[in-house]
Amino acid sequence: MILGLGITTVWTFDQQRTMAFFTEKLDFEVRDDVAMGDMKWITVGAKDQPGVELALMSLDGPGLDPESAEALKKLVSKGVLGAGAFRTDDCRGDYETFKARGVEFLQSPQERPYGIEAIFRDDNGNWYSLTERSEELDFSKDFG
Repeated sequence: MILGLGITTVWTFDQQRTMAFFTEKLDFEVRDDVAMGDMKWITVGAKDQPGVELALMSLDGPGLDPESAEALKKLVSKGVLGAGAFRTDDCRGDYETFKARGVEFLQSPQERPYGIEAIFRDDNGNWYSLTERSEELDFSKDFG
């Protein structure tokens, strides 16, 4: 039986630079930083969510044929890949903190039917939602 999401992939041009982005700008912690032959296995995660990790996967690493690697590089470079939504209890406060640390925001905090949301990019161009969910939101009622 599936228990939940454990690891998800974030594509990166430079694993060390992306690890620094997540740890220095977003306060994530490094979970794994292991050399595996020609590649490195690096994962990071939010300090208060030990069961979920982001695997920082190199766009030129093993497992990708040259054509697929080139296609992924183009998509990441264009900034069209959304890598997920991060929950927060203070979207406006985190927006100010992260912006002061040099995080590029595509959208400042906005009121949405589900709460307050800002959109930012990582150091590669992947975009993320930073969402403070509305207390009165009832997913079973509001979204079927």
